[in-house]
Amino acid sequence: MANNNSQMAGTNSHIEMGSLEERSVLEDEDLVSHGSIDRKTYSLDAAPHRSFILAVSEDYGNNYILNSVLSSFKVVFFSNKINLLIPCGFLAILVDLLTSHHGWVFLLSLLGIIPLAERLGWATEQLAFYTGATVGGLLNATFGNATELIISIHAMRSGMIRVVQQSLLGSILSNMLLVLGCAFFSGGIVHSNKEQVFNKSNAVMNSGLLLMAVMGLLFPAVLHFTRTELHYGKSELALSRFSSCIMLVAYAAYLFFQLKSEKNLYAPINEEGIQTDGSLDDDEAPEVSKWESIIWLFVLTAWISFLSEYLVNAIEGASVTLNIPIAFISVILLPIVGNAAEHAGAIMFAIKDKLDISLGVAIGSSTQISMFGIPFCVIVGWVWGHPMDLNFQIFETATLFMTVLVVAFMLQEGTSNYFKGLMLLFCYMIVAASFFVHIDPKSIQDKPVKT
Repeated sequence: MANNNSQMAGTNSHIEMGSLEERSVLEDEDLVSHGSIDRKTYSLDAAPHRSFILAVSEDYGNNYILNSVLSSFKVVFFSNKINLLIPCGFLAILVDLLTSHHGWVFLLSLLGIIPLAERLGWATEQLAFYTGATVGGLLNATFGNATELIISIHAMRSGMIRVVQQSLLGSILSNMLLVLGCAFFSGGIVHSNKEQVFNKSNAVMNSGLLLMAVMGLLFPAVLHFTRTELHYGKSELALSRFSSCIMLVAYAAYLFFQLKSEKNLYAPINEEGIQTDGSLDDDEAPEVSKWESIIWLFVLTAWISFLSEYLVNAIEGASVTLNIPIAFISVILLPIVGNAAEHAGAIMFAIKDKLDISLGVAIGSSTQISMFGIPFCVIVGWVWGHPMDLNFQIFETATLFMTVLVVAFMLQEGTSNYFKGLMLLFCYMIVAASFFVHIDPKSIQDKPVKT
C-alpha cells in the first residue's frame, strides 16, 4: 500500500509539474501580450528553444525523405531476381565505347532492356491501384507497349523502316502466340482439374479489331504486288496514310466504348458465366505511393529510350557477327524483350485463375499495337519525311493473317486449357523458324528517300 501511495504521489507530482510548466508558458505569453514583458526580451529567451525545434523537425524531414527514396529504390531494384540483368545495360555502353563488337553490344543491351521493361509494367500496375481498374487497364496496355514504340521510333530516326515494320509485327505475333500460349498452358497445368473460362464477347471484339488491322495491312501489299496502283509508288503510300488515320479513329472509338459505354466489359466471369466485380484480392496493395510510381514510370521510360539507341545502332552489325537474319532479330528477338512485362503478368494472372486479365494483357496489347502503334508510326514517318507504309510484304502479312485466324478459333468457345496453350506455342515455333530462313526482299541498308 505504501509503495502504491508513493507511486501515485510521484505521478501526481509529475502531472502538477507539467501543468505548472504549461501554466508558466501561458502566463509568459499573456504578459507579453499585455506589455508587462518586453517582446524582444521574450523572443531572445525563446529563440534557442525554437531553433532547436526547427532543427529537429528539419532533420526528421530530411531523414524521412531519404528513407522514402531508399525504400522506393529497394522495392524497384531489389525485389525481383530478373533485376540482376540491369548491369548488362551499363556493360553494353562500356563495350560500345571501348570496342566495335556490335554483337556483344546488341546482346548486352537486349538483356539490359528486359528487366527495365518488366519494371515498367510493374510501375504501371502500381499506378493502376490509384486510378481504378478501367483506367489502370488502359495504362497497362499503353506502357506495356512503350518499349516496342521507343525501339520503333529510334529505328525510324535511323531510316530502318523494315525494322520498324517487322518489330511491330513481331510484337503482335509474340503477344498472340507466345504470351497467350504460355498463359493458357501455365493456367491449364495449375488448374488441370477444370476448364478455365473467360469473357467470350470481349475476346470476339478484339479479334474483330485485329482482323480490321489485317485488312489495313493486306490491301497496300496486294495493291503493290498486283501492280494495280493508279500512280505507281504513290498510291500505295497514300492508301497507307489514309488507312492509318481511319485505324486511329477506330481505336479512339474503341477506347470511348470501353471507358464509357461498357464499364463492366472486362469484368471476369465465373464458371457459371456470371460476371463478378473483378475486385483485387484483399492481400494485394500498392508497394509505392502514387507519385513514386509516376516518377519511376518516367525514369524507366527514359532509361529504356537511352538503351534502345544502342540496341538499334547495333542491329546490322549483330546480324553479320552472329549470322542471324535481320528479319529474325526484328520479328522474334526484339518483341520478346519488349513483351517481358506482358509475358510475366499474363502467366501470373492465369495461374491465379484470372484469365480475363491475361487476355486483356495479351490480346489487348496486340490490338493496341495493330490499331494504334503501327498507324502512329506511319503518321510519325509522314511528319518526319520517312515513307513508311502499311505494305509489310506478302510473307509478313500472310503470317499475321493466319495468326489472327488461329487465335480467333481458339477463343470462340470462351474456355481454355493447357492443350490450347501448347498449340499456340507450337504455332509460334513454326513462325520463328520461318523467319529464321526468310530472306527479306527489302534490304535494311536502303535508306528511305524523303518525301
